Amino acid sequence: MTQSPTQGPILALTTGEPAGIGPELAAMLAGRANTGHRVVAIGDPELLAQRAALLGDFQSSPLEIVEIGLDDEVPQARPGRLPVWPVTLAEPSRPGVLNTANADYVLRTLDLAVKACQSGAAQGMVTAPLHKGVIRDAGHHAFTGHTEYLRDACGVDEVVMLLATDQALHASAPGWKGSAALRVALVTTHLPLRDVADAIVPSRLEQIIELLAADLTRWFGLKAPRIAVCGLNPHAGEDGHLGTEERDIISPTLHRLRQRGYILDGPLPADTLFTPPHLAGIDAVLAMYHDQGLAVLKYAGFGRAANITLGLPLVRTSVDHGTALNIAGTGTADPASLRVAVNLAADMAEYEQRTSE
Repeated sequence: MTQSPTQGPILALTTGEPAGIGPELAAMLAGRANTGHRVVAIGDPELLAQRAALLGDFQSSPLEIVEIGLDDEVPQARPGRLPVWPVTLAEPSRPGVLNTANADYVLRTLDLAVKACQSGAAQGMVTAPLHKGVIRDAGHHAFTGHTEYLRDACGVDEVVMLLATDQALHASAPGWKGSAALRVALVTTHLPLRDVADAIVPSRLEQIIELLAADLTRWFGLKAPRIAVCGLNPHAGEDGHLGTEERDIISPTLHRLRQRGYILDGPLPADTLFTPPHLAGIDAVLAMYHDQGLAVLKYAGFGRAANITLGLPLVRTSVDHGTALNIAGTGTADPASLRVAVNLAADMAEYEQRTSE
């Protein structure tokens, strides 16, 4: 079934690690965090009902869970009702208690979300947090995260992880508007720090920048995005005295791309780049590794940001936090980032629809 654009996009929401806060965040979308968008949760209906019962949102009446198939009509969003494309747990799940038996369940929810997007049953997917360690412990030793798994599931060579705070999410948003508006992309994602330098090679850096620039135009409407690129080393290598990657790899690659018309600043010292004067007019920052960029972004807008995977043939957003096993089942999880991720996915799907007409 292909969704009529007049009814708004349908978003597939994977509910993540069953022992974490993902299932209750999904239930919150039908309660206090309701966005008005049509969201179909992907997960175990019984698990969702159990977690919803722990929330104050549904004390007067239980959460109405509507199980549907991919070919069924998705009902309009209504507070208190959650449509579900069901996937059954291997074993019952307890809040905060990881179980490797349910690792494949998590991957099956992702596979169903991809299938829904590819078939036209959904126009985008949103992912609640999963636990990488329990999936690896279950035998999926090569698993490194949502981003890489979806890259392989969609059959693309490369993807880019981009996080954006809520004020920087809309297609019309200019660059820096203050401490709450920031987009940060990564050259490397889930790598041990000792492996990062070896992964910074010209071909990879060039491909990442090409994808980032293309999808800033595709999803955010930025016709000629200006990207600030971090150096890898302190002081961006200080002319080779603190590392040679800037001199030998990053600067020559940026020079070649500038000759092709890309608007790139850098390589710049990361310790001063993330300040308002340096970010003025910048549409996105490209960091060399995970914590170089995301520590700053999460300080600027943790809980008010979303993760976007660029380079996929489908819309995918996610929350900016983890499974929070320590508070799972308590009803105290904050759904703000999930609400941002859902709103962003809807904006992206609607923007693509408008620009393709």
